[in-house]
Amino acid sequence: MKAAMTPSDTLFILFGAGGDLSWRLVVPALFNLFLDGHLPQRFKLLGVDRADAGDAALAARYLKGVTENSRRGAPPADAWQSFSSNIHAIKLDATEAEGFKQLAKALDAHEAEWGGKAERVFYLATPPSLFEPIALGLGAAGLAQDREHVRLVVEKPLGNDLQSFREINAALCRVFEERQLFRIDHFLGKETVQNILAMRFANPIFEPIWNRRYVDHVVITAAETLGVEQRGGYYEHAGALRDMVQNHLFQLLCLVAMEPPVAYDADDIRDKKVDVLHALRPIPHDEVETYAARGQYAEGWIQGEQRPAYRAEPHVDAHSNTETYAALKLYVDNWRWQGVPFYLRTGKRLAASVSEISIRFRDVPHRAFPVAAGLNAQPTRLVIQLNPEQGIVLKFMAKEPGSPLRLSPVDMRFSYKEAFQADTPAAYETLLWDVMVGDATLFMRADQVEAAWQLLMPVLDVWAANPAVNFPNYAAGSWGPEAADLLVARDGHSWLTPTLSKDSAHER
Repeated sequence: MKAAMTPSDTLFILFGAGGDLSWRLVVPALFNLFLDGHLPQRFKLLGVDRADAGDAALAARYLKGVTENSRRGAPPADAWQSFSSNIHAIKLDATEAEGFKQLAKALDAHEAEWGGKAERVFYLATPPSLFEPIALGLGAAGLAQDREHVRLVVEKPLGNDLQSFREINAALCRVFEERQLFRIDHFLGKETVQNILAMRFANPIFEPIWNRRYVDHVVITAAETLGVEQRGGYYEHAGALRDMVQNHLFQLLCLVAMEPPVAYDADDIRDKKVDVLHALRPIPHDEVETYAARGQYAEGWIQGEQRPAYRAEPHVDAHSNTETYAALKLYVDNWRWQGVPFYLRTGKRLAASVSEISIRFRDVPHRAFPVAAGLNAQPTRLVIQLNPEQGIVLKFMAKEPGSPLRLSPVDMRFSYKEAFQADTPAAYETLLWDVMVGDATLFMRADQVEAAWQLLMPVLDVWAANPAVNFPNYAAGSWGPEAADLLVARDGHSWLTPTLSKDSAHER
């Protein structure tokens, strides 16, 4: 499927049109694309749902969603009027074949009105249990046959384990070809995540030291101060490992560890990512404690407010064994990274909301400076900041002015906000535009998702078979459980405190 520079005429069919995902993320992203002139001149948003909403009611709901969730806030009245005139509600029950036949007639009518073929994007903003019946319904109605112009977008979670993913994927692939499937992970739409490739492969200064000779270890952090809020019912069946590690953090690991692509091409880049996942050292069932740590938050204080324990949250079992914190130690067994540990951690109710990648370089081989000079005040490292700050920080040592000789840690900073002074598009805006032009570079291929599940299955199996005896084991507002500290301490390391400001450059 060849990517175009601008989208062609597009029919965007949004299943689950009345749901939270559509209201909070998908439609605000489409509206921002409209404001920026990135939607095609002929565009229709067909909201498909079991409820009989009507065009006006659906548009009114989306106006509220855009006002509350768009990066631009409340929309200008004239712009919204122009956009919302292209919103149409369609009542359809995914379990009934007749509804898909009516949908096919509606799409054909729009194309006849436009006088030509349009790109058809079917976006499943629905529970995964509906993926199969919707895909089969589309197939039976002949809506998947145009391989060049029809795409299906599916959200995570893509299964709950390896077997369930294979079942979902097999159902989708019975109707659609792999090139038509866009498995979305909003992390990959973030500007700072995409910049990892630009930083590594558009500059000659990083790649020569991006290997085991110079890198001591890598830390990937995705921390939240939020708890599960009203998502307890979902989170009880997911947990931190499924919710964050299997998709988001593995994607970041692949971008850091992958080999240079031959070209900025969807298949080539995704091939390189899969190579990383295949090179990850398997985790033996009897050594899970050596490679993984888990935690669950207790009550505690965050920003001056007391927060409840996970087990006291709505829709959560009072004796829940679900982890709200997960940490992994992984090794990429290839020539570039052999022996370099990659530490991944994610958790809720932690001390700060921050996502970053920290490349910790090896210490100097010979210490020419006296101990009193303070050479080891901080490790030399490159920090890729993803959230809330967006940029790149190089931390190194420099001489203080005056005598006697004294070294101090300093930062060299690049900030997106300061460098470009432009409003950064939301991740969904980037990804939805890519779907419409047919560019799959930032989307997950089936073999990539399967490899990620395969690596994590020993951890999931052992944790399920052996409930934690010490939950809850970290206080809300802390940086996680002691088990995570021990995970890295066995290697003589400690977690690097995330780089939230110029004053936070120290080790925990």
